Amino acid sequence: MVSEKTLIKDGVVVSMDSSRKVLQNGAVGFEGGRIVFVGDSDQVRDSEYDRVVDASGCIVMPGLVCAHTHLYGIALRGACLNIRPSSDFLENLQRVWWPLDEKMNNDDAYATALAASMEMLLNGTTTFADTYSAPLNPEGSLDAIAKAVNEVGVRGIISFEATERRGVDEGERGLRENVRFLEKGGMGLAMGMISLHASFTITDELIARGVEAARKHKAALTIHVSEGPNDVYHNIERYGVRTVERLHDRGLLGNNAVLAHCVHLNKREIDLLASTGAHVAHNPMSNMLNAVGVMKLPEMLEAGVNVGIGNDGYVFDGFENMRAAFLVHKLERRNPSILSAQQVVEMATVNAARAYGLKDQGSLEAGKKADVIVIRPEVSAVPMSGNIYGYLVNGVSGRDVVHVFVDGEQVVHNRRLTKIDKEKAEKAVLKTIERLWQRLTDRPREAVEPLMVRP
Repeated sequence: MVSEKTLIKDGVVVSMDSSRKVLQNGAVGFEGGRIVFVGDSDQVRDSEYDRVVDASGCIVMPGLVCAHTHLYGIALRGACLNIRPSSDFLENLQRVWWPLDEKMNNDDAYATALAASMEMLLNGTTTFADTYSAPLNPEGSLDAIAKAVNEVGVRGIISFEATERRGVDEGERGLRENVRFLEKGGMGLAMGMISLHASFTITDELIARGVEAARKHKAALTIHVSEGPNDVYHNIERYGVRTVERLHDRGLLGNNAVLAHCVHLNKREIDLLASTGAHVAHNPMSNMLNAVGVMKLPEMLEAGVNVGIGNDGYVFDGFENMRAAFLVHKLERRNPSILSAQQVVEMATVNAARAYGLKDQGSLEAGKKADVIVIRPEVSAVPMSGNIYGYLVNGVSGRDVVHVFVDGEQVVHNRRLTKIDKEKAEKAVLKTIERLWQRLTDRPREAVEPLMVRP
């Protein structure tokens, strides 16, 4: 946080406040990490500020909030893996993600977090919720990720993904890492939460301990839910209920719960989410990549479920993920009016912030944190006086973000990171990932049963 009083003026301000106010010639002023002014540029004097940023021809809006990511997923980008092609989502886990998990160490956690944090910040994401998995090396991993988060200058809600796919001790170690980080109060811009992998890799006992830990530390709790149909089949076969019903019966659903994916839900499950206040993180690009299906987003929104947008560790450009959400439901329903551009922008800002209890983020309002991005379209082809939400969703990409402020501090200036030497960091990251790739050359064993421990 810096004390310099800064004014961004003469831009199109998309406030995302409760009235969804848009100012065609607007200004945003902030000091000490907090917004002190949002209004018309002619209502404020430059002399009242230490620094004035000219946003003419630009869009000024709150930084994006990513509702679900795996920073370490960046390590798989372009990796040549010695595996048989996957035929479904479970095989993707068994042949790609789980072998990677088991090779990860804290150096890898730091390097991947550094690379992904740089990419997201440059693309306009100022806060993300991350779940990390390295079941053989959980201890200290969140400190390594938090170090990277603070060096880049982005906000992170970070967690270790507790799983019992290889045994109950593995799950206990993962949960302990989350609790340890929460008890130390986080690290700077990094705060903690509780993460459980998915209901088909954890027992009821671990669910109960996770729920209790989240309650005790007043923390968010996130879990993957019905991303693929195997999650549903597992719960019906072993517990006689569907995934969300089991989680509800075990006390996990509530306003601190963020359920990632939720692709294979029925109406009763959606109604349970709405009645308990649980939130959903929609990951459309990842769902397409893994060919798991399309979630029932229109039904969720109609039921009053709060839905944010995540990237699931795939494409770290929040605008591309917004565009995917905007388009995939139109295609799947064959209805071009099924989802509005404004709804999508809400999912990437205020809705995602609400999911994690971030009451002072997600919109530009006096008193809220000064997490602000300035967008200058690469080519200004049309006026920005029309449907600004349509402009953002259909015409903007992360590369159009020119300035980023977090806590009032400028962390991206003219598309250059200000807190870290990007070129130096990239060299260090590449060396670490090259070593990780070498460890991935052997064909991994393929699990046939994702949860060894039976109820």
